Amino acid sequence: MPDVVIHPTRRWISLGYTVVFLVFVAAVFLHTNYLRDSGFPDWWLLVPAALFLWPFQRGLRRRFTKITIGGDRLRYETGILSRTTRTIQLTKVQDVEVKQTLFQRLFDIGNLSIETAGETSRLSIANIDHPQEIADEITDAAQGKASKAKGETK
Repeated sequence: MPDVVIHPTRRWISLGYTVVFLVFVAAVFLHTNYLRDSGFPDWWLLVPAALFLWPFQRGLRRRFTKITIGGDRLRYETGILSRTTRTIQLTKVQDVEVKQTLFQRLFDIGNLSIETAGETSRLSIANIDHPQEIADEITDAAQGKASKAKGETK
């Protein structure tokens, strides 16, 4: 089975870019039609332009956060400059939980939490596309590895 890589959704970032773009267009329109003649400085347009840093930063964080399911392990990696990696054996996965708010349910997005044997904390990743399918895939992979470890066949 090839490795499965899961990233947080791209939808919120696209929405952020859209909102910031609309704010920027409104600011340029306001400046061009009303503020330029009143002597308002042109440099203030840098303020709405700087708002593009917000979705850009979220996009970078999304790009450098992932869960990889491969072999008998689940690997959670996060971080841009410094990287944190947590590796979990699939045989030790005990619980996979999906939480969705009403708004997340409308877009089939959810938060995924994984609990393992012997761990006191849960591994959580927010805003995953199709979270129930991913949870089922993790559970199936964990059960498949557990039954093979016990010598059973599927």
